[in-house]
Amino acid sequence: MYKKLLFLVFLSLQAAYSQQSEINGTVLDKQNNPVPFAHIIIENLHKGTSANEDGVFQISKVPIGTHSIRISAVGYKTLRKQIILKENEAFNIHFNLENDTELEQVEVFGNRFKHPDKIETLTRLPLEPYEQIQSISVISDKLIKDQGALTISEATKNVPGVYTFATYGNKRESMSSRGFRGIPILKNGVRIHSDFRGVGILTDMQGVDNIQVLKGAASITQGVATDLGSPGGVINIVTKTPKYEFGGNASLRVGSYGQVRPSFDVYGPLNNNETLAFRINGALERGDNYRKGISSERFYINPSLQWKIDDKTTVTFEMDYFDDSRTPDLGTVNLDENDINAIYDLPHDIFIGYKNDRSITKNTTYAIRFDRALSDKLTLKGAYYKSALDLDDKGASLGNVVVQDDEPIYNLRNRNYGISTRSDDNSVIQFDLIGDNIETGSLKHTFQVGFDYRTTKYSSFSQSARNVDVIDVFSKNNSITLPSTIEFGAASTGGAESKSIGFVAQDVITFNSWFKTFLGLRYSSTETINATENNTSDAFNPIAGVIFTPIENVNIFASYTNSSYPRTASRLSENGKELGNERYDQLEAGVKTNWLNNRLRFNLTLFKINNKDINLPVYDENWVATGFYEKGGNDQRQGIEVELTGRILENFEVITGYSYIDAQYKKHTSYVYGSAPLNTPKHTFNVYGNYHFRGNLEGLSLGAGAYYTGKRPINDWSAGPVTHEGIVPNQKPFDVDEYTLVNIQANYKFNENWNLKVTANNVFDEIGYNAYRTSFINQTDPRTFAAIVSYSF
Repeated sequence: MYKKLLFLVFLSLQAAYSQQSEINGTVLDKQNNPVPFAHIIIENLHKGTSANEDGVFQISKVPIGTHSIRISAVGYKTLRKQIILKENEAFNIHFNLENDTELEQVEVFGNRFKHPDKIETLTRLPLEPYEQIQSISVISDKLIKDQGALTISEATKNVPGVYTFATYGNKRESMSSRGFRGIPILKNGVRIHSDFRGVGILTDMQGVDNIQVLKGAASITQGVATDLGSPGGVINIVTKTPKYEFGGNASLRVGSYGQVRPSFDVYGPLNNNETLAFRINGALERGDNYRKGISSERFYINPSLQWKIDDKTTVTFEMDYFDDSRTPDLGTVNLDENDINAIYDLPHDIFIGYKNDRSITKNTTYAIRFDRALSDKLTLKGAYYKSALDLDDKGASLGNVVVQDDEPIYNLRNRNYGISTRSDDNSVIQFDLIGDNIETGSLKHTFQVGFDYRTTKYSSFSQSARNVDVIDVFSKNNSITLPSTIEFGAASTGGAESKSIGFVAQDVITFNSWFKTFLGLRYSSTETINATENNTSDAFNPIAGVIFTPIENVNIFASYTNSSYPRTASRLSENGKELGNERYDQLEAGVKTNWLNNRLRFNLTLFKINNKDINLPVYDENWVATGFYEKGGNDQRQGIEVELTGRILENFEVITGYSYIDAQYKKHTSYVYGSAPLNTPKHTFNVYGNYHFRGNLEGLSLGAGAYYTGKRPINDWSAGPVTHEGIVPNQKPFDVDEYTLVNIQANYKFNENWNLKVTANNVFDEIGYNAYRTSFINQTDPRTFAAIVSYSF
């Protein structure tokens, strides 16, 4: 009996095998040109292959019968066809694909018909940026590539009102907005450096999908003002994620001062039914500098994996690793008192550090995201983000001016030496239930209810030696060798951790086609733990706003929110009571529009931010601190931001923006009335255009941009008590001069695969400076050139 069954099974298998056929074909476009590396999938068999560079493919051992074939390729619409295979047939077929107009809608702000990836991590609402009640600017990967941007500051200069606060010796990038120093820079929604002063980070643009700059009301959805609820806004760097079509590119950039930078990006599905996809991109870079004795090296890699568990559930795993080693640049000095601008244009062949100075940055971020569609209108989103940062700095710093015969000699400076390390660990767990267009009678609701749990922990070590030697900034013969014997002072160690839990609820109520309201509330509970004490604080922060749509594509909005500042909450008044959190009140109003089928966007925003609830130090008549504090003051920022972004013509892209910032200490016990916070320019302006030629010059594009940063005070203006970091009481600090940088780019696309780009930055060799008080005065890069050749597949 068993032998007969085995014989029947064998005959069945033989019959099935003998009834297999093969499919041969070619994938072409509408002009009958080959489409290389297209994907051909037999959907009912979960079996497939890829075409070669000539669009030719073959699939063998295909059972007879009816099959559904799916053909896809980057830049083309997916095509499906049914075929019927007969026994032992070599089936030949040609497929003609249409261009995918959706993919062609990628603008300087991203895909015009899609949410910027991961923006809901911050806004926590499934709304387009122009539908929100706060200012949101998105910088796409396309714009970053078009401009050849390699740094955060190079990319965000396209956003009005965002400017470089300081680079701390070109070691890190610290950005400011709306007059607030060092706003938080996040990667995939998590803070990298937990220092509330915003001393900046480094990252690599190779792994960036888009950069989101959020200001105003969105900030309180993330937490209190010392973490992500910055009144000035937040910058979120979003890394690239997997795609379900195979593709990628490799490039080599060669630039001024020995820059060599190879990079790559590869993505695609991992199985035939396209439920699992990957992406990995990375870069290596080395280079010297216009300043003698300075070099840098870096390595970056960014792998990710996405799994579509079913048609309603997706899980995404992400990681990126960044390792940067560079020589710090002490910059230059001011050759006079701090009320006179006498910044010395230090020649590029003079280096005032030590040859072994080095700053090393290592940063790793991880993310797990979970999305589950509960219904066509309800979605559950969960995410875990983690960031680990290690800093190791060793280098010189400039000390006091040398005094001879009671006269300062400004070109002679004492030189110090210091070592410091810092380790940061930050994490976020976040869950949100999101409803989209839920109807209650005649009203429609788009809402979010969620919670987050954030942790930060850091430890630091520093030790320094003062007055190691003296240098002359006029001389090319300063020693760059560190003395063999150095007397270090006492080591300083620090560390703290904080834990914060927050609950957020928001509801966007649509009354009719022209009126919506925004209502929201966040509760935050934060515990800060350090070596001597634990502090806890609670905060309730509301969001309220309205949007009017008088005509289609025109939204007029107004909003109010406040954010809490708990770091000084434990300060005591004269009667011994804790003063509690400080509070920032924010008013924002404006117009958001989109035109030409969402191809062109215009935003106008007015803002006013006040902190009239400051925990101010109390001084006696001799400016001696009493140790007590009082409520009051008025730290005010107000201004206007204008932004036009998109395509004026189908082949002409434009970005332009202007901001006016009026930032003043209106009332303060430490600073002069009406004075501006350090490094706050009243005016910034940016304009960029990119023109794509047609006809005989098809494939060529030319781009150019100009970026203006207005004059700004190098330091705070102390009314008497504040004396640290170059501040002289009652001495008005000088203004750092305004400057304009002009960049140009030329790009030629030879065919679907090969591309050449040439860039020239700061073409007029303008000298500008960014400064952190008088400790670091760093020059903008001089004129530089680069050529990038890339191959796409």
